[in-house]
Amino acid sequence: MIKKVLILSVIILFLCCDNSHEKPDDWIVLFDGTSMDGWRAYNGKTLPPGWKIIDKVLTFKTEQILEEDYEYRGSKDIIFGDQEFKNFELYVEWKIPIGGNSGIFYHIKEGYDSPSEVSPEYQLIDDQNYEDIHDLVKYNISLGFENPSKLNLLQQTASDYAMYSADPSQKTLNPAPSWNSSKIIFTPEKVEYWLNGYKVLSFVPWSEDWKSKKNSGKWDDFPDYGKFKIGYIGFQDHGSDLWFRNIKIKKL
Repeated sequence: MIKKVLILSVIILFLCCDNSHEKPDDWIVLFDGTSMDGWRAYNGKTLPPGWKIIDKVLTFKTEQILEEDYEYRGSKDIIFGDQEFKNFELYVEWKIPIGGNSGIFYHIKEGYDSPSEVSPEYQLIDDQNYEDIHDLVKYNISLGFENPSKLNLLQQTASDYAMYSADPSQKTLNPAPSWNSSKIIFTPEKVEYWLNGYKVLSFVPWSEDWKSKKNSGKWDDFPDYGKFKIGYIGFQDHGSDLWFRNIKIKKL
C-alpha cells in the first residue's frame, strides 16, 4: 500500500510540474544577435544595403549605405523569408531615433510593391516628436483625419496602422531613442498587441467590424490588404535608423 501511495504521489507531482506547453523549445529564434540567416529584402534574395549586425543588434543605418549601393532599387523592408507563420506569438525589442518611424509586418506575401499593401502593421513611431519634425498635413488630409498636422491615434505606436488605435491609457512608451518591447498574439479569434508588458489593443480579424474599417479608409485602394492568413514576418524601413534585438516567435 505504501509503495502504491508513493508511486501515485510521484505521478501527481510530475503532472503538476509538467509545463511542456511553456518549454523554451517552443520558441523559434528569428534573430539571436549573431546571424542574419533567413533574413532578406522583401521581393529580394539578399539583404538590402544599410542592414548589419552591430553589437548583437539588427541595425539599419543610412550611413551604412555605401556609394556602390546608391543604384539599389529594391525594397529596403526586410522579411524573415525561411518560414511563413499563421497563428503565432511574436516578441521583439526595438528602438528608433527621435522622429523615427517603422513597423512590424506579419502575414506578408511577396509580389506587391511593398508589404504595406497586404500586411497588417504594428506601428512603431516616435509618438512624442514625429509631428514636430515631419509635415503630416497633406497625407493626413488624404486620409480624412481631423487635425491633419497631428499624429492621429491610428498612426501611433502599438496601433494596428490605420485600422485600430492602441489604448493611450494603457501605453507605457519609453521615449526615443530608448529600448521598448512589443508582442503580437495572433489567432483567428482575437489579435492582441502588447507594449512593454501591457496589452494595449485587441481586435477580431476578418470580423464585420474589421471589414468595415478596412473598406472605409486608407485601404480602399488595396483589395488584398489583410486577406492572407499565413505569411512572413518583417520590418519596415521608413528612412530612419532602426535597431531590433531578441526576435522570437512561437506557433499557436
